[in-house]
Amino acid sequence: MAATEAAGKLAYRIYRAVSYGAEPAVNLHLRWRRLRGREHSLRWTERLGLPSLSRPTGPLLWFHAVSLGEGITAIPIIKECIKQRPDVNVLMTTTTVSAFEVISKRLPSGVIYQFAPLDTPSAVGAFLDYWRPNAIILIESELWPNLIMGASENGIVLALLNARMSSKSFKKFSGPLLLPLISLMLSKFSLIVPLSTMQAIHFQLLQASPYIIKFSGDLKYAVEEFDASEGELRSIQDLKLQLAHRQVWMASSIHRGEEEIMLGVHRVLTEMHPDIVTIIVPRNPQHGLEIAQKAGQNVALRSRQENLKPGTNIYVVDTLGELRYLYRLTPIAVVGGSFFSGLAGHNIFEAAAAGCAVLTGRHVGHFSHMVLEMQRLNPLSVLQVSGKLELEKALKELFSDAKVLEARRMAAKQAFCALSTGIVANVWSLLNVHVLNQALC
Repeated sequence: MAATEAAGKLAYRIYRAVSYGAEPAVNLHLRWRRLRGREHSLRWTERLGLPSLSRPTGPLLWFHAVSLGEGITAIPIIKECIKQRPDVNVLMTTTTVSAFEVISKRLPSGVIYQFAPLDTPSAVGAFLDYWRPNAIILIESELWPNLIMGASENGIVLALLNARMSSKSFKKFSGPLLLPLISLMLSKFSLIVPLSTMQAIHFQLLQASPYIIKFSGDLKYAVEEFDASEGELRSIQDLKLQLAHRQVWMASSIHRGEEEIMLGVHRVLTEMHPDIVTIIVPRNPQHGLEIAQKAGQNVALRSRQENLKPGTNIYVVDTLGELRYLYRLTPIAVVGGSFFSGLAGHNIFEAAAAGCAVLTGRHVGHFSHMVLEMQRLNPLSVLQVSGKLELEKALKELFSDAKVLEARRMAAKQAFCALSTGIVANVWSLLNVHVLNQALC
């Protein structure tokens, strides 16, 4: 064990030296990304650890998530934290502009939002020196050496919620070169809450202490209502009126290439139901225009505020942050990012929460545990299909048999209700006992 720790410290010293030497190049790359619109045009310096807001007095908890999906996952527990400990300040960070555009509008008032620092010694050091968090709560797989070791050296308590890593990452971390470093990093945590039993096994094989691994359930099951603006509510209501009396299905979180499957299925369905509307929500909004061009005529783009006129049967949602509202407008949701090898699925639970009949592909990555848990509760709650032909067959049945459609919608909703109960309370209890009691004593 001592040899492993020594090897881990050596690996970290090498990582720190390399990341320090790379800082000029990393900073240049950050400026290039800003010019390309991939970093915030005004707040990009936050990525260098430079604050844009003042630190309030008193204890501070820092929640960090890499992007939009993980950030949304953190919001219910942030709300619970504010409810239970109003004396504690909360700082939230993400790394992407897309997350900023959505999450900054969804956070409770009083929560400080910043972009996360790059994992360079200077950026992490500046960030920790300024914000002085009492504890850092990381979401899912944000294991950065300078951040974790810097926090530990400053006596900051660390927690990892919804902890997971891909099979590829696990294999990489298990190798002789990286295992000592990842083992050292995991030894600095006071709490690891894994996404599933298999993920717990992975973390133990990477030498995380079994005493800090606790189970609570998947935070992605905690689908909460957000306070929509008056404009957002009016826009969704207008779309609902446009869809009235028309058959509708939605393909969400569509990755490049999957639109070919969805458009092909749409063409088949229009032969049976000429007035059908297919809503396509690309994972990347910039992909929306390309999808519209491939679809040809009779397409409306949401970003252009185009209406569904008679004859318009494809609606492309090339905007961010509206998915959970849109699920309420369709009885059927096909969740993408799952139809090609190399993809890893997306959260199907928001569709289930809205009462949709839920379909997805076979390539669902770490969301496989979600699919299996829902199917265990009710086999009708999620239907996995292998490709275009199976998807066609499934949708034809759903549109032709109202009883089958209703059974799948009810099964998905029931699975949501069963799995979401008590998740936030369980996570809060673990944080309170294993993190806050230590960080705020």
